[in-house]
Amino acid sequence: MKDISQRRIATNGIELNIAELLPAQKQPVKKTDNPLVLMIHGFPESWYSWRHQFAPLAEAGFHAVAPDMRGYGKSDKPEEISAYNQVEVVNDIIGLIPALGYESAVVIGHDWGAPTAWACALHHPDRITAVAALSVPFSPRPEVPPMQTMRAMFKDMFFYQMYFQEPGVAEAELEADIEVSLRKFFHLASGDKEATAFAPRPVDSDLLSDAVDPGKLGPWCSEEDLKFYVGEFARSGFRGPLNYYRNFDLTWELTEGAPKTISQPAMFVAGEKDGVIVMAGEALKLLPERVPDLRINELIPGVGHWTQQEAPDAVNDAIARFLKVVS
Repeated sequence: MKDISQRRIATNGIELNIAELLPAQKQPVKKTDNPLVLMIHGFPESWYSWRHQFAPLAEAGFHAVAPDMRGYGKSDKPEEISAYNQVEVVNDIIGLIPALGYESAVVIGHDWGAPTAWACALHHPDRITAVAALSVPFSPRPEVPPMQTMRAMFKDMFFYQMYFQEPGVAEAELEADIEVSLRKFFHLASGDKEATAFAPRPVDSDLLSDAVDPGKLGPWCSEEDLKFYVGEFARSGFRGPLNYYRNFDLTWELTEGAPKTISQPAMFVAGEKDGVIVMAGEALKLLPERVPDLRINELIPGVGHWTQQEAPDAVNDAIARFLKVVS
């Protein structure tokens, strides 16, 4: 960790904070001799969620970069909700490539970072040479606005993405005690939680009141790790991160005519106990059809949603195998 440096980079009209690690070189070489790998985090995370991937990537000869996404950490936080649609978020990532002195990059995303990574590959094939995603398989643009489908499916029950829609509501709950909120949220989605049958909750429920505070998380997220996340969200708040969920329909409107398949070499890895896999079962089934050049498609036993943190060795092994055949 001590070798990872941070700086702010201008891209797409804003500045993002990036964490980066370059390979150690015995002789000076051009920076672009080390292929660029961009790692995109999800909710509610940080560049720090990729902490276990920097050293292996640098040791393999890659320039490893993970930004704080817009709205997070030390990156800019536009005020308008619409500024967090996926077209703008994708443009942030694509803009980092020339800003860092490259013509192209490999992109890897987790959680919200996964659809962003897929979209980078889908809309910018000249910039993205290969794409990897953790937790969220690729799905093409649906025929109807996403919120229309969501309202029909969850009209009589609580669903966290619906709960996130009203500005200020989830912010107030999550920010009331950031440490407890993050500990509960991380635990609920992790492989540490005992698997239980899904129990529908009333539509007027909140996010975490019914969740048990585990007191501490598994070894994948130490007290020091959690303290780092708490500090980041104390700085940034949750408004920007939650705004990603408030742009489903705007993103849908802005991406009419988008391609239906990913053409680049691709990798997908997820935890076998990840709840997203249950929700996205059909997308996972159709993944080889929608991503024809899918080189790796694996589930990691016993692992929940926080894939690269819960199973860093397995994820690093998959990334190494993938990069070996595509770079």
